[in-house]
Amino acid sequence: MSDEVVDAEVVDADVIDADVVDADVIESPTSTVDGTALDGDRPDPSDEDVMLEVIELAQRLEAEKNEYLDLARRVQADFENYRKRVSSERTEFADQATVRLVGELLPVLDACEAALAHGVDGVGPIHAQLNQTLTKQGLTPVTDDGVPFDPNIHEAVLTEPSDESGDPVVAEVLRTGYLWNGRVVRAAMVKVRG
Repeated sequence: MSDEVVDAEVVDADVIDADVVDADVIESPTSTVDGTALDGDRPDPSDEDVMLEVIELAQRLEAEKNEYLDLARRVQADFENYRKRVSSERTEFADQATVRLVGELLPVLDACEAALAHGVDGVGPIHAQLNQTLTKQGLTPVTDDGVPFDPNIHEAVLTEPSDESGDPVVAEVLRTGYLWNGRVVRAAMVKVRG
């Protein structure tokens, strides 16, 4: 090869003689005309090294992506559990408040029943309307005689012997008991036979 310096403005690309131009200068975009590296002393990485770096970087990015995706899923699941728990607690709190309110209204129902039993005029419509409103919302009276005694909804205050052997039976309801949507607000006071 000759050591001539080729003027880039003068030479046409089709006319360049391979003996005149150094092959390393043409192939390396980071080299200058004299062959020194533009990036300092760093040698050009081989294609294999670049591919290994790219693969390693892709694996790291995939691992980070999976880590963040798992974190996002955990946060989403935690939030969904929190939302369900708060909703359940809110419903439970509302139910407890309603049961307390109904419990406060039961003496009014008892007074109306007592007044009706004594023949007081004018109490019937009030009792009927209050009872109808509460029943529509979920109040169920426990007033049945002759049913098996259930300690969950009955409170035995009197007993009488029975001729039959078997499970105790409610002989008489002395004070009405109430359930609110299946939950005992007040147990019925009953006389038990057996």
